[in-house]
Formats: sequence, C-alpha cells, structure tokens
Amino acid sequence: MRLRVVLLRIEDNAQYRIPLVKIDNIQLPHFPLLLAPMEDVSDPPFRAVCKKTGADLMYTEFISSEGLIRDAIKSKQKLDIFEEERPVGIQIFGGDEEAMALSAKIVDTVNPDLLDINFGCPVKKVVSKGAGAGVLKDIDLMVRLTKAVVNSTNLPVTVKTRLGWDDNSINIEEVAERLQDVGIKALAIHGRTRCQLYKGVANWEPIARVKNNPRIHIPIFGNGDIDSPEKAVEYKNRYGVDGIMIGRAAIGYPWIFNEIKHFVKTGERLPPPTLQQRVDVIRQHLHGSVQWKGPKAGINEMRRHYTNYLKGLPNIKEFRLKLVTFTEVEPIDEVLDEIVKHYNGFQFQPDPIELIDYHQKCEL
Repeated sequence: MRLRVVLLRIEDNAQYRIPLVKIDNIQLPHFPLLLAPMEDVSDPPFRAVCKKTGADLMYTEFISSEGLIRDAIKSKQKLDIFEEERPVGIQIFGGDEEAMALSAKIVDTVNPDLLDINFGCPVKKVVSKGAGAGVLKDIDLMVRLTKAVVNSTNLPVTVKTRLGWDDNSINIEEVAERLQDVGIKALAIHGRTRCQLYKGVANWEPIARVKNNPRIHIPIFGNGDIDSPEKAVEYKNRYGVDGIMIGRAAIGYPWIFNEIKHFVKTGERLPPPTLQQRVDVIRQHLHGSVQWKGPKAGINEMRRHYTNYLKGLPNIKEFRLKLVTFTEVEPIDEVLDEIVKHYNGFQFQPDPIELIDYHQKCEL
C-alpha cells in the first residue's frame, strides 16, 4: 500500500511538470483543443455549447475586413463575444493591407483575447478576391497583410492557414518562419492545400516539420480529419503538435472535446452521450440561437443541426419532421420531451463521427 502511494505521488508530480501552452499572455492547458472558426457554424450559441463540452479556445466565424470598415450589419454582428466563452479570438480575412489594418483597430475595441487572420478559407468567393487561401499564391502579400495587422493592434495575433496553394507549392515551412518573424504568436495549419479543398486525406507531415523547426518557438496547432479520441492522441504523439484545432467533427457532436481530453488523460473512451445529454445540448443551442438571432432566424438555422445531434436514434424521422416544421420554441421543446420519453432507456453506440461539410452551400 505504501509503495502504491509513493508511485501515485511520483505520477502526480510528473503530471504537474507537464508544460502548459501559452499564446503570448494567454495560458492554455497542456495539449489544448481549439474550436475552428467555421462560417455559419461558430456563432456564439454553438461556441457556448463547445465551451461546455470541453473546448479550450474558440474563434468567431471569419469576418470580412471590407465588411467591417463599411460597417456592414452582418460583419458587425459577428464581433459579438461573451465573457463566459473566454478565451476567444476574433478572426478576420481580406486581401488589402489598409482594410486589414483598419479592421484590426475595430476588433481592438471589442477586446477579444486574440485576433486571428484567415489565410486558409478555400471558398471561391473569398479566394477570388485575393483573400483567405487565395493569399497562398503570394507569400510576400501574406507577410505584408500580417505585419499590417500586428502593427495595428495590441492583441496577440495568430494565423490559420493551409499547406500551400497546391501540391507543387507546399511552402508552409517558409510561411511559418516569415509570419513568426513579423510577430504572430501562434499558427494553426490545416493539412491540405487550397486545391484539395476537403478532399483526400489531410497531410500532417509538413505540420510536423514546422513544429520540429528549431527556429520556431510559437505554438503550432494541427487541423484536419480529427474525428476520434484515438486519432487525436495518435496525431499528438506522431506529429508533436502543441494542440489540435477541431472543426467539422464538432458539428452535431461537440462532446468530442471532452472525449479527447478523457482519452489523453486515461487512455480510455468515455461512453457516448446519453439521450438526455443530447437533448440538453439541443435545448441550449436552440435557446441560445433564438436569443442571439431572434425567433425566426434562430429557429430556422437550428433545423440543420437536429439530424446530427440525434444521429443513431432509430425511426427518428417523424420527430425530426416536427422539429423542423414548428416555428416557435415552446412546441419544439415539447417535441424534445416526447423524444426523451419515447426513447427512454435507449443506449447509443460509439459510432464513427461524420465530418460535416459546412461549405456545402458555397461554390468551391
């Protein structure tokens, strides 16, 4: 018994010495899990759900720098952040240095924990304007845009990008060094090129090379295809990244954050969330959406989430039809009560997480 106590103390002390991750003055836990900035997904109601289910750092939907300086209503609304979701970053995109600098000053007034620049969005309407992943064609421009933002804000500046424009221009190692040199405090890398979009398999080997570069001292976060606790730990060990950014896998399954944390700590899988836990998250998401967007928009935009949250329930079509038909919160809540009662005792199986294509309405 005494030997066991001593071993536990040694393990506790070893765990205590595990280094934490810092983005400038923002302290995150060891191997933090980041919620990716996803257009029409990572709004305050969804971020609140992910915060509750284990996300360590979150980002807003990306915001157009041109929209911000024009005072566009949709762009300004995306600046909304709340104290309970901190630490949180606001992400901007654009291809003009002056507009990016001015938008950085606007972001400053909202006082997020950090400002993130999107150099990774592959959507055609963004790329065609020389923004998002379109900047990957011109690394000098990327550096100038980043420097303009860094020089215009007191916030820590981070970047999310991809490996390169295509397989013939994978230049992420050069990009990482040059962006670090102009002052970014962390870099998140999606393991695909722009031309790949979300096809094929994410390649984390170039991400590992960035992390292992002795010149790189900022945190490096990997992104792409993480859809299980087992894969998260495998990639953590194989590629040595400081943390992981999770996007598509969290849509409809925000529990992936806590599941990964538990697996990292214990090597064991948590059981799938119960029906009651799923319904509780649906309610939180629904009520938050209505509160933030208003009844009509909040209810309409929740309709696409029910299928993912309730995946695995047999013969759910009748209930799902009711959920997407009602236009008021009260009858939707009543349907959720019916689902809990009807499926009482149902045991979910640990099915593979589907990576949702949140760009499905966009021209790629």
